[in-house]
Amino acid sequence: MKALVLCNINQLELREISRPEAKQHDVLVRVSAVGLCGTDFHIFSGQANYNIDRRGKVIPLIEQPQILGHEIVGVIETVGSEVKDLQVGDHVIIDQGLNCISRRRKPNCEYCTSGDSHQCQFYKEHGITGLPGGLAEYIAIPAVNTIPIPFDLEDIAAALTEPLGCIIHASDRVARCYKRYEINAEDSNKRVRSILILGAGPAGLLFIQYLYKVLRYDGLILVSEPNQRKQELAKSFGAEVIDPQTVDLVEVVQEKTGGRRVEYLIDACGAGSIFNSIPALIRKQATVLLYGYGHAGVDLRVLNNLQFMEPTLVAATGASGGFRSDGRPLIYERALSFLATNHIDVTSWITHCYQSFEAIPQAFTKDHLEPDYIKGVVALTG
Repeated sequence: MKALVLCNINQLELREISRPEAKQHDVLVRVSAVGLCGTDFHIFSGQANYNIDRRGKVIPLIEQPQILGHEIVGVIETVGSEVKDLQVGDHVIIDQGLNCISRRRKPNCEYCTSGDSHQCQFYKEHGITGLPGGLAEYIAIPAVNTIPIPFDLEDIAAALTEPLGCIIHASDRVARCYKRYEINAEDSNKRVRSILILGAGPAGLLFIQYLYKVLRYDGLILVSEPNQRKQELAKSFGAEVIDPQTVDLVEVVQEKTGGRRVEYLIDACGAGSIFNSIPALIRKQATVLLYGYGHAGVDLRVLNNLQFMEPTLVAATGASGGFRSDGRPLIYERALSFLATNHIDVTSWITHCYQSFEAIPQAFTKDHLEPDYIKGVVALTG
């Protein structure tokens, strides 16, 4: 089968490799769509590598090449002998993470027991931690890692189930933490009145919609974003936009919040330089969600003034959130339902579509750096 292999930093090769086989509890999925994520671009450029050995040491790409792609939709090609609830031809979305449930491991580790499957003690992830991802013609995956798409939902939209699942999980993580300010708290002194989202890329646009449409947040959402196209999308979803290239972000936030500053800040851009400004943007004991990755070139001294304000710092990754009785992931199911009912819009900001393996490298080397790029999706029709 064809697969796009990252054999070294900044070096993708289209190769013929062996097609995987579905074991008795697995399914073989023919990939039909893959969302391209910032994590893919970070791994490609060498800014990140999550493939580590048992000692926690990073394994270089030149030693273990990787097949990227973890936002995966496909059609079941083969069903393992013990799989009774799926059949050939089913359209499915994939949870790319292997955990205790996926591996049929007993007893479950403490993280899977609590529903935090992306922190599973034995966790491995297709497309991120070294296991082959979706930029290939086929992928073999445990059947419980798939959820059928029973709706009239296009594959390119369904491919955003995983990133929306990550937004849901991150919001759930914030809700579970002790913090001074809560969204929609009955006590006005403890209520989040204003939220600042740094970045209106895919994560930022999903956060705006999830806060307003699902959590029913009724306060102010400010978004810091320099790109005009992303600004317009953020406005269309109800946020007030600040262009940090033309105005002083700190001054505008203080003005918009009546001098209070924000009670909740979401870093959805991963730009390390913004940490210099966060202490002037948040209220004391505010909540700061560290969602974006990257943060290149930042001296850790930027955290000194932030720590001094006693914020609740929340880190979130993946789309953990417990399992259905049949072992399938609940957060992916919730995310898929929001997309299928058009509760959350994603199609308006899918800006690039790649319909062949040969076209994909351009997304990594050129397109995602262009100002008109917001989200790219691979749509394989062969």
